[in-house]
Amino acid sequence: MAQTVAVILAAGRGTRMHSGLAKALHELGGVPMVEHVVRAVREAGLGKPWVVVGHQADRVEEVLEGQAEFVRQPEMHGTGDALAQALAVMDSDVDNVVVLVADCPLVPPSLIEKVLQVHRDSQAAATIVSMIVSDPSGYGRIVRADDDRVRAIVEDKEAMSDPALYQINEVNTGLGVWSVTGLAKLLDTLPWHHDEKYLTDAVARLIAAGKRVEAYVAPDPARVMGINTRRDLAQAEAYLRELTLNRLFDQGVTIVDPASTYVDVDVEVGQDTVIYPMTFLRGKTRIGRECHIGPMTSIVSSRLGDGVRVDRSVVEQSSLASHSSVGPFSHLRPGTSLDHNVKIGNFVELKNTRVGTGSKAGHHSYLGDATIGGGVNIGAGTVIVNYDGQAKHPTFIGDGAFIGCNANLVAPVEVGAGAYVAAGSTITQNVPPDALAIARSRQENKPDWARQRRKS
Repeated sequence: MAQTVAVILAAGRGTRMHSGLAKALHELGGVPMVEHVVRAVREAGLGKPWVVVGHQADRVEEVLEGQAEFVRQPEMHGTGDALAQALAVMDSDVDNVVVLVADCPLVPPSLIEKVLQVHRDSQAAATIVSMIVSDPSGYGRIVRADDDRVRAIVEDKEAMSDPALYQINEVNTGLGVWSVTGLAKLLDTLPWHHDEKYLTDAVARLIAAGKRVEAYVAPDPARVMGINTRRDLAQAEAYLRELTLNRLFDQGVTIVDPASTYVDVDVEVGQDTVIYPMTFLRGKTRIGRECHIGPMTSIVSSRLGDGVRVDRSVVEQSSLASHSSVGPFSHLRPGTSLDHNVKIGNFVELKNTRVGTGSKAGHHSYLGDATIGGGVNIGAGTVIVNYDGQAKHPTFIGDGAFIGCNANLVAPVEVGAGAYVAAGSTITQNVPPDALAIARSRQENKPDWARQRRKS
C-alpha cells in the first residue's frame, strides 16, 4: 500500500546564527526548532518523520529520541543531496515525500495537510509552498507562466540581475511535496554549486521535462518564515508567544499585561487563573485553576494545583499542591514538594524538600534535603545545614513540630513529632517526640561593663 512520509532537513550548521549550537537546536517557545516541525508532521497524521542530520547529529538525535527516524548526511552537500540520502533508506512503497526544513518551525499541521491535498488533486510531480512577502530579498522567486503554472524558481542572486524578476514578491519557502517516481534519479543528476546540490534545481528539471509543478501560496507568511539569524529567531518568538497567549485567553486565563508575560508552548494554565506582569512560565509547567501567579515570577517545569499563589518568586521543577502560597522573594529549587495549604513566605529557599500539609516557613530560611511533616512551624532564620563539604545529608521534622527562630539543624538529624527547638539553638542530635531541645550557651550579663570599657 502506497504511503506518504515526511522528511525534515536538519543537517545544516546555520552560520548566520553565529552560534556553537546547530541551528535546528535553537529553542523557540522553549522547544528546539526541529522538534516543532516533528510535532507538526505527527499532528498532520504522517507518523514519525525522517530527519536528515549532519552537524551535531548526535545532539539532534538525542533531542528527538523516540519521535523520529534518522538518516545522516555525511557531508553537507546541500538540500538536493540531503533528500537523496533520505530516499535511499525509505521503503519501496512510498509514493510521496513531504519535505520540510528544521529552520521553518512554525509550519502548522493544517498547512501540511492542505499542500498534500493540492498535490494529490493536481497529480503534480512536485507541489511547493510559496508565500507573498513585501521584501523578497534573500528568497528564490516563483516565476509563473500566463496560465499561472510554475515556470521556474529563480534564486535571489540571479534575480538581482533582472529588475522584473527581482520585484516578484512570491517566493519559495523550501517546503513542498514531491512524487517519488523518478525522484532519486533526478536528484542524482542535479548540477553542483560549490559542493552543493540545490533541491530548487529539481523544479527546473521537472518543468523542462514537461512535468507539472504546482505552488501553493501559504495564507499566513509568518507560519512559513525561515529562521536564519538571531533577529529572525526573535521575530518568530514574538509571533509564537502571541499565539500561545491567545490560546490561554481562549481557555479562560486572565493575563494582565501580555506585553510582559512570557509563556512557553508546552505550558498549561487552568481556567480563572490570573497571570500578573513580568511573569515567565517555562518548560512543561502545569498550573491549576484560580491561581494567582506573579508579578515578577518565574516558574520552570513545575506543577501547581488549584488556588496556588506565587508572588515575586522562582519555582523550578517543583510541585505545589492546592492552596499553597509562595513569596514574595522566595526560591523553590528542583525537587521541592509542597502539600496542601503550605505557606512559604519572604526570602525562603527550599531544595529537594517536602513540606507537609499546613506547615509554614514565614521568612528568611534555608531548607534543603528535608522531609517536613504537617502542621510544622519553621521560625525566621532557620537553616538546615545539609552539606558537610563532601556530601548532602537528610533532615526529618515530624508532624506538629515547632522550630524556633534562628535555629540551625545540622544534618543528618531528626526532630520528632510535636517537639520544640528553642530559638537560637544549633541541633546536632536527634530530638525525641514532644521534647524541648535547647542547644545554646547560657546568657551572662556583666554589670557596668560598658562604662568601665569607656573609662579605659
